[in-house]
Amino acid sequence: MRRMISFPCGTDRLLGTLDEGTHEVGLFIVSGGNEIRSGAFGGQAALAAHMVAAGYSTFRYDRRGIGESEGQNGGFEASAEDIAAAVAAFLQAAPQVKRIVAFGNCDAATALALFHHGNPVDGLILANPWLIEAAPASDAQPTAPSATAIRARYWARLKNPRSLLDLLSGKIDLRKLASGLASAARKEPVSGLAVRIAAALAQSPVPTRILIARRDTTAMAFMGAWHSAEFVHIRALAHIQLDQFDTASHGFADDASRLWLYESIGKALQTA
Repeated sequence: MRRMISFPCGTDRLLGTLDEGTHEVGLFIVSGGNEIRSGAFGGQAALAAHMVAAGYSTFRYDRRGIGESEGQNGGFEASAEDIAAAVAAFLQAAPQVKRIVAFGNCDAATALALFHHGNPVDGLILANPWLIEAAPASDAQPTAPSATAIRARYWARLKNPRSLLDLLSGKIDLRKLASGLASAARKEPVSGLAVRIAAALAQSPVPTRILIARRDTTAMAFMGAWHSAEFVHIRALAHIQLDQFDTASHGFADDASRLWLYESIGKALQTA
């Protein structure tokens, strides 16, 4: 059964959607960017329907200033109170749920990593965590790709025999190529946000699955940080697992990556 849940967050009221199942483990979804709780093209609503069909109660909500919720939108950095209020509302509305696995993509993953402490969350699923200090860009103003993403792009081109023919025939601008290779070769400093995430995960005993869309630029930036010295300790922790799927879809929207995402979330719910 799907029903709307209104709940307080400070002086504001937020609206969430509960798909009610029978299991003692429930899925808590945090929306990324400024998306409403249904997700891009209804992706989160579809995820909720899939999980409740397997018996898992699923709760998603609009944070303050988004969709049908009141208040001021402060972005993911100001969402700690929203997350806490929504988790409490989930447990109150679905008393059969005893354990919660929380899922977020992009800056929602970042918010969960930073702000899950102190909440009754028993598992984290962090997809393509956002590590850039500025908020995720709009489609009209895309964020410049990271050095990691640039290197991946050039490596893919160099493996293509047609690129050599284009170079010999003059179709490739040598000055642009040299500039691109210089950008790809630069050592990219780890962002302050990445350092904060590493510290937050290091202090948390919560089992965590990090899901990566291998050819997504946001995910590539995360992988650049993942292999840095700041994440050495995190990589060694047994309760933190990183899995990758070969897709460029940031939201795992294609059939193959969506199936992989559902299976990965299902495994986390089964073992919570």
